[in-house]
Amino acid sequence: MAVDIPYRREFAFEYGRLEQVAPGIRRIVARNPGPFTFKGTGTYVVGEGEVAVIDPGPELAEHVAALLASLADEAVTHILVTHTHRDHSRAAKALKEATGAPTYGFGPHAGGRRGDPGSEEGGDWDFVPDVVVHDGEWVEGGKWRFEAVHTPGHTSNHLCFGLPDSGVLFSGDHVMGWSTSVIAPPDGDMAAYMASLDKLLSRRDQVYWPTHGPAITEPQRHVRAFIAHRREREAGILDCLKAGSETVDAMVERLYVGLNPALRRAAGRSVLAHLIDLIGRDIVASEGPATVESRYRLRHIARHN
Repeated sequence: MAVDIPYRREFAFEYGRLEQVAPGIRRIVARNPGPFTFKGTGTYVVGEGEVAVIDPGPELAEHVAALLASLADEAVTHILVTHTHRDHSRAAKALKEATGAPTYGFGPHAGGRRGDPGSEEGGDWDFVPDVVVHDGEWVEGGKWRFEAVHTPGHTSNHLCFGLPDSGVLFSGDHVMGWSTSVIAPPDGDMAAYMASLDKLLSRRDQVYWPTHGPAITEPQRHVRAFIAHRREREAGILDCLKAGSETVDAMVERLYVGLNPALRRAAGRSVLAHLIDLIGRDIVASEGPATVESRYRLRHIARHN
């Protein structure tokens, strides 16, 4: 029986409008809807007067203009970036040029090299934070104080930003309400992602605000469902191997029935991430390097006399 993930897909908003979504938190949604962005990138503004902007969004002039117009009477003092995918970090350059605010993030993009055939799509190879922030460090300004929570998996440089006094966690793409996250090697790492989910279970956050979609008001339940879903997917991959499906394409065909064709490549990358994790745990072997074109087998097959 498939894991029941408590998805949250009801999402009321107006493009280009900075709206109050919680005490001290506002959001403006970019007009970049799609199969990986849901209705668009939600850029958050925290504080009043002196504010921090989280995930400034895609390189979309109308989005940046609407954000700046909405904050014309306030000072942007910090630009926080959860990770280096173009729909999150590309607008940081324009926002910094307009406000003079420094950027904060874990580091530059690490998904292989720009243009490599095996590198992921959507990486922002140009973003380099002015201030590097590591796990457990604090970013302070105005009347707010963020705790950086390093959550590698979706990307190796993914950060969530917590407001512990408010029980709020800005969860970026690590945990979203509308969908699971794509884990795409080489930068996406399934073992790291699972460890990062476990890490969130040890925290006491009361609500998550993802960069795409609505708030998650039962975060522990949601995270546990995601962990169960990934374990179920892993079991499905092992069943595929037992049944003789040795390639990523064959596994996607079997596991993702009725999949939107636009998501097929992403599904293949997630299957590959699971296979790389299984290889690391000595459960699966590959013929040569682990790629989407390789053939895979179970390392230990029970034999019956």
